[in-house]
Amino acid sequence: MNKAKLTMGALVLPALLAGCGQNGTSDKTIIEQPSVEVKDGMFSAEVLEALGRVDNATPSPDGKTIIFTLTYESIEENASNAEIYRMNADGTDMKRLTTTPSSESNLRWIDGGNLIAFIAKDEETEKAQVFTMKPDGSGMKRVSNLENGVMCFEISPDESKIVFGSLISSEDKDPALFEGLPKTSGRVINDLMYKHWDEWVTEIPHPFVADFKTGSGYEVANETDIMKGEPFECPMKPFGGAETFAWSPDSKKLVYTSRKLKGKEYAFSTDSNLYLYDLASGKTECLTEGIEGYDTNPVFSPDGSQLAWLSMETAKFESDKKRLMVMNMSNREKRDLTANWDYWPEAIAWSPNGKGIFFNGYYQGTEPIFKIDVATMAIDTIAAGTWDYAGVRPVSDNAVIALRHSMSRPNEICTASKGAEVKDLTDINGELLGKCKFGKVEKVMVPTTDGKEMCTWVVLPPDFDPSKKYPAILYCQGGPQQAVSQFWSYRWNFMIMAANGYIVIAPNRRGLPGFGAEWNRQISGDYGGQNMKDYLAAVDYMKEKPYVDGDRIGAIGASYGGFSVYWLAGHHEGRFAALVAHAGIFNIESQYLETEEMWFADFDLGGPYWDKENAVAQRTYANSPHRFIDKWTAPILVTVGELDYRILASQGMMAFNAAKMRGLEAEMLVFPDENHWILKPQNAVLWQRTFFQFLDKYLKNGKKEEKKENI
Repeated sequence: MNKAKLTMGALVLPALLAGCGQNGTSDKTIIEQPSVEVKDGMFSAEVLEALGRVDNATPSPDGKTIIFTLTYESIEENASNAEIYRMNADGTDMKRLTTTPSSESNLRWIDGGNLIAFIAKDEETEKAQVFTMKPDGSGMKRVSNLENGVMCFEISPDESKIVFGSLISSEDKDPALFEGLPKTSGRVINDLMYKHWDEWVTEIPHPFVADFKTGSGYEVANETDIMKGEPFECPMKPFGGAETFAWSPDSKKLVYTSRKLKGKEYAFSTDSNLYLYDLASGKTECLTEGIEGYDTNPVFSPDGSQLAWLSMETAKFESDKKRLMVMNMSNREKRDLTANWDYWPEAIAWSPNGKGIFFNGYYQGTEPIFKIDVATMAIDTIAAGTWDYAGVRPVSDNAVIALRHSMSRPNEICTASKGAEVKDLTDINGELLGKCKFGKVEKVMVPTTDGKEMCTWVVLPPDFDPSKKYPAILYCQGGPQQAVSQFWSYRWNFMIMAANGYIVIAPNRRGLPGFGAEWNRQISGDYGGQNMKDYLAAVDYMKEKPYVDGDRIGAIGASYGGFSVYWLAGHHEGRFAALVAHAGIFNIESQYLETEEMWFADFDLGGPYWDKENAVAQRTYANSPHRFIDKWTAPILVTVGELDYRILASQGMMAFNAAKMRGLEAEMLVFPDENHWILKPQNAVLWQRTFFQFLDKYLKNGKKEEKKENI
């Protein structure tokens, strides 16, 4: 099979093109594939930023064509841009469809495959709007003109209606209080959830239903807010999108997801529900009343008789097992299809015949594709191996297209079917990656202190020589319940670490999904407990390897991984020679009050620190990293974003200040314009450079990697 491939020069358009968009009216720069030099096979931060990012793979109704988005970042412009591409279903004849200065997203086929609908930023209104165009990229037309733009959308099966998310004001200002003060920056706050992730909550998304197909074509018109007067989010921030909505096959009903709570109640609850909206009557019915955890990702069966969704049972536990639920729409009877399976899906899609549901989910350190039989609950593996899969789209009852990636390769589009070899359809980054040297990835089972085995990924440097000794890095995962699978990261990239001469140790410690519910849940209320023993067990196991220099081991991590680094700083007993913590929790008592999603802290920490009768909570706070600062010995790098409202920058500043006050070697990298993640291209490169400069200083220390004497 011929894979769609782009050469380094294939996307570099003449300089004159950079000054005009597809409609010829824009003077903004169009970001193209960067030109980057690979020196001596080194996989560097600059090479990482130059990779194309593949997403939104969407097959046409007849299955013959696939559209997708391809994003490139520009370090020079400090920005990124996604464009739409098309190719045949076998990966041949790839063509670029858009050339605009704004990113396209939310791709949908309409009109029987004769048109593509998508979201792009309108240059006149500076708002994201719905556009359509022909499959050859011609005839681009804006079909919405909404004051606040469009966040995401889904079109009804008969294409008569469209549902979309758009922002509305959530502020309730007292006019008298603000009279004559048009330039004041003050906010009057009287409840919780006034900030979220990286923003002050002044607007919330609401779902709107509008006419779409008209006599002369397509146009978004006559929109109605179906939650008018309700001060609740839909889609739910910060990550909710089009998966929030599900149209019934007859286009008469719509299911949406919302957590209809606000203020303190919102801050302490994960109780989102599925709501059924009847277009004819305008009435809304709650379908999941009584389920206290998250209910998300609704999907109707092809005949509309059943509704599938993902459901968590436990209140406040945002990393609870995701159950694959199915509801009989005639009698509202519910079934848990995964009741007898100790793992869970991350996303779901019905097979065309309605007899099965495809899903991807974490399993023993990877993220395969599965299919479950709705009647028998039997589960088949569709695609596995040392890969993570995502974006599963069925093309038949037994085949899907999907995205897959690994620690060694970013997303590419592939096709998979039961019993057949997975076939890549694209090779977007093949030429560039082919110039780089990559280390080998090994799966190691590490014995834990409580007699279990822990799946641990070990990444070796390129041109690895087992007769040499190498510095090593312990990677501490965030979440705290996020899998260490075959993920590809543009920040915590193991291949860059390996390229810089480090062995990477990445354990699936207690609290991570893919190893059963018990393993996943154990960490809650035990932050300084078994999961930290797991980390130290992995380090001690690898120190016994003759090629690991036990005197040159570092620990790194972000979010809960940053907390882990801070905790290990006071308990490592000389194991680590350098530490790097990004956006980590240093003082748990402060974190309980400073964060915004209070349900997370309340459940995982065990409760408030003032509850002296709560043994779990008191154990948690007694294990706060700040209480062990007197035992810190290793140099530490702290990095923070000032727009991080999940774990405030002050947490990192406290850690840095404490280290300096104790006379330790410490550095801090502060980004005033970043949040929980470092997203801007130039900031990302600076972060990588600072990261390696610090680690090299303390873990390489001018030592040469010496060959051992033959014995």
